[in-house]
Amino acid sequence: MNVPTVLLANFPAIARVAPFVVFLVLTFCQGYFGEGGRYWLYLAKTLVGAWMLWVVRGYEQEMRWKLSWEAVVAGVAVFVVWVGLDRIVPTQQELWVKLGLSKAPTTPTSTWNPFMQFGAGTELGWFFINVRVLGASLVVPPLEEVFYRSFLYRWIARPDFASVPLGQFAWKPFLITALIFGFAHNEWLAGILCAVAYQGLVCWKKRLGDAMTAHAITNFLLGIWVVWRGAWHFW
Repeated sequence: MNVPTVLLANFPAIARVAPFVVFLVLTFCQGYFGEGGRYWLYLAKTLVGAWMLWVVRGYEQEMRWKLSWEAVVAGVAVFVVWVGLDRIVPTQQELWVKLGLSKAPTTPTSTWNPFMQFGAGTELGWFFINVRVLGASLVVPPLEEVFYRSFLYRWIARPDFASVPLGQFAWKPFLITALIFGFAHNEWLAGILCAVAYQGLVCWKKRLGDAMTAHAITNFLLGIWVVWRGAWHFW
């Protein structure tokens, strides 16, 4: 057995944390490659993320897609909440400014809009939109759900996270994970409610696949909404 295989087989946290961390680091790096470069880096990190999921698939038995009516309802409901709270609840950036913990940006925040970069209706613009929607719908859900719902939630409950049943409910990890997940997004309140819904699915169904499916539905619908309504600020 080679070293990566031995690590994945003997340290269950690595398979659940490493792909998420690598994906997160690549996300932070997007802003350092210029306006055009960040779209190509998004493509690269999506491919890397898909490859990492393929590599660790045999070491994460819980990472199995499941389609259920509960997952569909949760996915659609979270999308409605996410869009419905827009312009009503201040974003995280606006919240810190209101609380005096941050200064208002002096220049407008750059949005992720391929049509603005490559031209309205261009093939390259549509290509990167499809990459974003597919990446957000098929790669991000398993990466994030495995990290937050399978690893972090159980690790907060008990450092020996593998000994905690996947669907076991406990208030402390439930609330802490929801807050961390929520404030990892600019739409912090929608993110918290989103985490509550997805974690609730895991605790209810005693498996991760429904939360992955709900997450995928939310992100897919949000992607359609972004393009249809020109709501690029969500990206």
